[in-house]
Order: sequence, then structure tokens, then C-alpha cells
Amino acid sequence: MSELFDRIDALVASRSPLPPPAERKRLRVAHGLTLDEVAAALDVRRATVSGWEAGRTEPRPPEREGYARLLGKLVELYPVLNATVPVEGSAVPETFSSAPDTVPRVRPVPAGAVPGAVAVRTEQNMRTRPAGDAVSPVPSVSPAAVSPSAPTTRMTSASASLLVSRRAGGRKAGEAGAPGSGTDPRFENGPLAVVDVEDGKVLAYGVGGLVLDVPAKSLPSLVEWTLKEAKLGQPKLSGPGRPADPLLVLTKAALERYGLPVTLTAQEKDAGRIPEDHKVIKQLTRADWKLTKRGFGPWARIYRPAKGSERQCVQLCIPSWNALDPRFWDNAAQLPPAELARVLGTFATRVMTPRGSTAVTGLELMTALHPPTHAVRDEETGALRQADTKTPGSLGSDPVDCAPPEAPDGHPVLNALDLPRFHVRGPSEKLFEEAYDWARPMTDAECTLRHLVGIDVNMAFAAGANGLNVGLGEPTHVEAPAFDPKLPGSWLVDLSHVDLSHVKVGKEWVDLDGSLLPSPFTPKGDRPEGPAWYATPTVAYAQELGYDVTPTEAYVRYDNGRYLDGWYQRLRDAYLATMADLGVTADLSPEDFLTAMDGCKARDPELGIVVAAIKATVKGGLGKLRERPRGEGWRPGERWRALERPTWRPDIRAAVISRTRVNLHRKIVKHAAFTGQYPIAVLSDCVVYAADGPSPMDFLPYRDGKPLPGGFKLGINPGLVKHEGTQSVLWGEGVREQFDAPQLNFARFIKDGTVTAADNGE
Repeated sequence: MSELFDRIDALVASRSPLPPPAERKRLRVAHGLTLDEVAAALDVRRATVSGWEAGRTEPRPPEREGYARLLGKLVELYPVLNATVPVEGSAVPETFSSAPDTVPRVRPVPAGAVPGAVAVRTEQNMRTRPAGDAVSPVPSVSPAAVSPSAPTTRMTSASASLLVSRRAGGRKAGEAGAPGSGTDPRFENGPLAVVDVEDGKVLAYGVGGLVLDVPAKSLPSLVEWTLKEAKLGQPKLSGPGRPADPLLVLTKAALERYGLPVTLTAQEKDAGRIPEDHKVIKQLTRADWKLTKRGFGPWARIYRPAKGSERQCVQLCIPSWNALDPRFWDNAAQLPPAELARVLGTFATRVMTPRGSTAVTGLELMTALHPPTHAVRDEETGALRQADTKTPGSLGSDPVDCAPPEAPDGHPVLNALDLPRFHVRGPSEKLFEEAYDWARPMTDAECTLRHLVGIDVNMAFAAGANGLNVGLGEPTHVEAPAFDPKLPGSWLVDLSHVDLSHVKVGKEWVDLDGSLLPSPFTPKGDRPEGPAWYATPTVAYAQELGYDVTPTEAYVRYDNGRYLDGWYQRLRDAYLATMADLGVTADLSPEDFLTAMDGCKARDPELGIVVAAIKATVKGGLGKLRERPRGEGWRPGERWRALERPTWRPDIRAAVISRTRVNLHRKIVKHAAFTGQYPIAVLSDCVVYAADGPSPMDFLPYRDGKPLPGGFKLGINPGLVKHEGTQSVLWGEGVREQFDAPQLNFARFIKDGTVTAADNGE
């Protein structure tokens, strides 16, 4: 009988129910698991698990039973609260929340009678409005399903239950960047809208050319309309997360209409907000709306306390108050409403709805992908409730103090060290992991060449974050530790014995001219003079170069993981999708890539703004991990506001910068070993070489179209390089002579050749 039962159990196990492939991946990512971890647990290859998630193959016994058990446990932690079903008569899926009776069904609009008009269906009637160009009537889709990069189409409605036809040439729903891909009906009109006034009428410009009539006559009623009718917002980015609040961008005309100043006074700019006794704030207060602690400024949040799981919150962006900093958003604030909606909508769809500056958004994206807590199901009632337990793979909800060497000057953790007043900490007391700023005089041989050519690493710091193991919890102090390259932390170790004239490249020892190379261990490229604090990637690179390392102490983090992987992937995909729209794809040959990159942003300046904003989100988000006090009446030794965030983590920032710097140095060494060419200047992610010709192809070693393995490779993917700029060697010698600076960093000026005394620090 036992054999019979075994056969029955085996038969059941052979058909263990599994969720669809996409859901398998969602559950794994939500829990912070890698393919390698799942493969190791099931004793299969990484490619096998990847195949299961892609739907190419299905697991068989005995692995199937274990895989089903794993996914079953994960779905308890990260349940699917919405179900997607097809709408009868339409190919567009419709998603129902837990209260489907409150969501109007979307049905096809009959191919209609008015050429050149856009069909609009409300619950009571259908009306048409002439469009700027002829639009062929087609079975309509949700407005959010139209690509943010599609041409603008006018549509208005007093109701948010809308349908819009798609122009020829627009991106189809489901393609990269299309907001209609899996859209929640609560947010069918996209993540945001730009509110403007035209001919006395208030209009809200959304993604995909959508335009809504706005009936609201005051700011409180505008907030009510946004939450009850506009159907704006964005689905959550991870299982245990929450949806993004709708964003309204107010033009100057909208500010005047709703009683707000068009610009801020000097005093208001310093305060970062309008006064609390402003009449509009009083209107909000009378309507029971609240503002966050930062008040009514360029990025304002208006809310009512949540009731259960229901949030009531709208965010405002006010470009004329400098919400869209031109350093990161170029001229976005001056764009007409429809074009601005396209820029911000594309960014929101591909990255996330902006939550403030690009730096703030970069940090918020980390939290959105790894929420600190998650919902759990009550065993008695079956209801979901928010748990106080830390979500695996997240930073948790409580701030963690950094180790003393990781602390910036003035941090309260240094108070216990009782340092002398005005003491300046050196490398043996403070972690100095920063990006490169290094240059050297040119050799006689380099002076005989004609050109200085700069190459720049695409999304260098994002690439440095990819696959990086970082600390998730508190540091542990260890004396005389054995170095572990897999253990994130800060290490006090002497690397002055590492000789760049004789290093290991792969498995082979090679001899180089070490005097022409920057040190990989310091931002200025100087050889270290003794013990210093380094992040794990820097110390691991010293080992990779063939040298022993013996730390004397360390602050390590045993609770660790690849926290930034999802963040990198989201930003990478956004960058690649936008560059593809500009005509630069990952499958181009080196020559075609250089041609495609030449002036690509001029082909579509609005998408060029999106690319710049994505890059700024990477650098700004990492910078926020070590945000300093700003205008808070702060004194050294006191805590400042940013320290109360779980995402105030200077150790993670240091690890990313460390890895980015050594990644670049590895390529420089590989290139030198193979070609005998050495860089003249390095600034952050830009490297300058002397060459006979003006193109990167004149010095990068390609053979039969293939690059040097492990060296620089032209291409659009993060970690690959593009052409930054070319100047003549005579130009270089001239500016160094002009400013009497034999080590002026050419990488700072290689793009356009413009050098000023201010640039040179004079």
C-alpha cells in the first residue's frame, strides 16, 4: 500500500500547479531572490530557472514540487490583489480591483462616421471633436495605452471614463514605454497631467495626447476632481509596494486661475514654500486637506489621512517655481503643455512618477522597488494587513547609523571619538571613495599625435550598481579580519605596496608604465602612502591585480544583498528604450553606433530631455544616499533630517563609486596591456587618449568588428562607451600653457573645448 501511496504522491507532484511564467518572475523579484539563489536551492542550473520564468520550459519532478512550494510561499507574502481578464469584443485587457462594480467597463467604439475626429465616449453619450490631423477611426483603446512618445492628439471630456483613438505611427499598447501595458483601470489616463488654461477653459494634458476638460474652480476642488474623476496615477512597481499618487503639473496660467503666485519672491525661494497664511492654503485647510512638512513649495503634496488602505493624496509640480531644475530637465519648464506632458509622461512611464527633483526620484525609486514592509494575510480573517516586519531584501523602516570612517564630517557618530577642534581626518580615519579627477602631462610621443579623443562610459554609476552586494543592516566592527571580497563593508588596509608597473591581467602578469596610470585606490589617482579605509570593491581589486591584502580592522555588514539590481534594471530599460526611440539601438556596429549617436538628441529634443533626466536620476539618487544638512540651522555634531531615513546609507554610495572606479581602471589597464596606450586624463566616467585620428575607432582595438575582451567597447548599453568629444593636441597644450596648469584635466573640457578661468578653479 505504501508503494501505491508513493506513486499517487509522485503523480500529484508531477502536476503541481504553477503560476504563469511572468508571475513566477514577479514573485522572485519581489522577494529579492536572484536566479542563482533559486537555482542553488532547487539544485538546477541558472539557465533552467530562467527558462521556467520565460515560459520556454516547464519544471519536471522532483524539482517541480519544490518550485511550486517556493512560489506558493512567496504568493502568501506578495499576493496579487488584482486580476486581469479580457474585455469581451476587445483585445485590450481590463483589470478589476477588489470592487469591480465601481469600475466602468471599457468597450470598443464603433468605427465612426466623422473623419478626422477623435471619438470620445462618456457613460451618457458619445461626442466627437475635430483633431488637428486626420485620424482613421479604429477600435479604441484606453488613453493610457497610447505611447507617451506618440504625436499629440486633442481630446476632452467632463468624465474620466474615456476612449481615445491612436494616431498612425504611434506606439502600440504593450510596446516599451506604452502606459497601456497592463494598466490598472484606476489609472487609465496615465500617471500625470499638465493643467493649463486656454481661452478661459481649464484643460489637463495627459500622456498619449489625451486632454481632459477640468471643471474645478478652486484648488481644493481640483484635488477632489483628480482623485474622483481624472483616473490619474501609476500602479505599484513591486508586490508589497503601493501605487504612485497622481501628479498635476501647474502652468503659469493655471497658477493664476487657482490663486497662486506665478513666481516666488526671494524670501519664498529661500524658504522653499509660500507662507502658511496664503489664501490658497487656507482654502485647503477649510476643505480638510493637509500639506506635508515641507509645505506648499515647487513639489507640494496635498493629502487627507489614509482610511485603511485607501490613500487620498495628490502631488503638484510647479515648473515656474523651479520644480524642473534646468540642470537636469534642460528647458522642460518652457515647453507647451502637451509637449511637457509628453516629456514627464515618458519619464514617469519608464522610470516612475517624479516625486521631486531627479535626486529625490532616484532615491524614491529604490524604496518603491524594495518597500520596507509588506502586507501579510491574517490567519483568522484572511484579510491583508500591513506588517511591521522588514521586507526581505529591503533596508527596513528604521534608520541605521553608519560606521565612524563612513561618516561625513560633523556626523554625530564622530562625537564619541572626541576629535580635536578643527581636526581634519585623513585616509586612515575617513573613507574617501569618490569618482576620478586625474590628469598627467603628455609624453613627447603623445605630443606628436594630432588629436585628443574623449570616450565616456554610458550610465557608468548605474552599471557599477548592477550585481553589487551591499549592506542592508548595521555594521559590525571586526579587528584583524580576513578579507572577504563577497562581504560588503569598509576595510582599513595598506595598499601602498601595489605596483602598477607589474600587475595581473586575467591570469597573466604584465609589465606596464605605472607612472602613466592613475592609482585605482584614490580619486586623484595618487599612490596611497599608508593604511587607508576602502570599500570592499577597491580592496578586492587589489587582490585581482595580484597583491596580498591584510586589513587591520573593518566594519562589515553580514546582512547584505543585491539591493540595487532592480533599480539598475528599471533605469537601464528606461535609458535603452528612450535611446532606441532616438535611433540608437544595442545591435548597431561600432561605426553605425557613432553615426547614430551624432546629434541623436537633436532628432527629438523632448526625448533628449528624458535621457538627461534618467542620467540625473542615477547620479542624484546615489548622491542622496549621503545627503548633507541644508538650511536647517544645523551645527556640527547634531543630527540632521536626512539621517532619519533608512536610505541614508553612505556605505552603499561608497561601494557603488568604488566599483565604478575600479571597473574603469580595469578597462584602462586592459587597454594599456594590449595597445601600449595610456590615458592622459580621467574625470568620473570620461577618459581622454591621444590619437592619430579624431574618432574613438582610431585608437580602440577592434579586430573584425570585435572589441578587445574586457576593454573599452563602443555601444549604448550601460558600461559600454560612446564618443564624448575630440580636440587637437595643440588645443590641449595651448590651454595648459594659458592657465599655467601642466595637469589641467582635459576630460572636463573635451566635449566642446571651452575652458574658462572659472573652470580651472581660478
